[in-house]
Amino acid sequence: MRLMQTLLLAAGVATAGLAHAVPKIGEPAPAFTTTDSDGKTVKLSDFKGKTVVLEWTNDGCPFVQKHYSSGNMQSLQKDATAKGVVWLSVISSAPGKQGHVTGAAANALSKERGAVPTDVLLDPTGVIGRSYEAKTTPHLFIVDPKGTLAYMGGIDSIASADPADIKDAKPYVKLALAEIAAGKPVTDAVTKPYGCSIKY
Repeated sequence: MRLMQTLLLAAGVATAGLAHAVPKIGEPAPAFTTTDSDGKTVKLSDFKGKTVVLEWTNDGCPFVQKHYSSGNMQSLQKDATAKGVVWLSVISSAPGKQGHVTGAAANALSKERGAVPTDVLLDPTGVIGRSYEAKTTPHLFIVDPKGTLAYMGGIDSIASADPADIKDAKPYVKLALAEIAAGKPVTDAVTKPYGCSIKY
């Protein structure tokens, strides 16, 4: 009986921890520590005082391919990082699932497609992805310089895998970054992400 009570208590504590981690606009972004594609330890707190973009990615997903084959994602990365924004591409695909890569393969992929994130974070256990409730690739989150979650959702407004739609879509992430840089609240702070399901 005591063992059962202990197990139930432990389950309750774990559940409470998970419930507390639900990401909300205007509240502190979920903290994390992980390893990047070069084997270095990276923490969200390393970037205190800077705007941080978290981009969930999976190179096998047609929706991700849409934004990389067109150069749209790389353009966003270049524009943001040139202005001092930290851009973190996160790979939460589990071993054996589509999109899972080693650090060396992630670096080769970035080079091959001309991607220029500040860093590529490996999340094979899905801990970071689940703490942010990341659902799709791509799924983007922006943390403001105070460490507050300022945006979460889609890269833009047209949920398709067709690169031709990019020019007609409302560029949510680009607009959110501009508003944060201007010290304004983000107009569309929560939008619907679209893409492939993350392969946890």
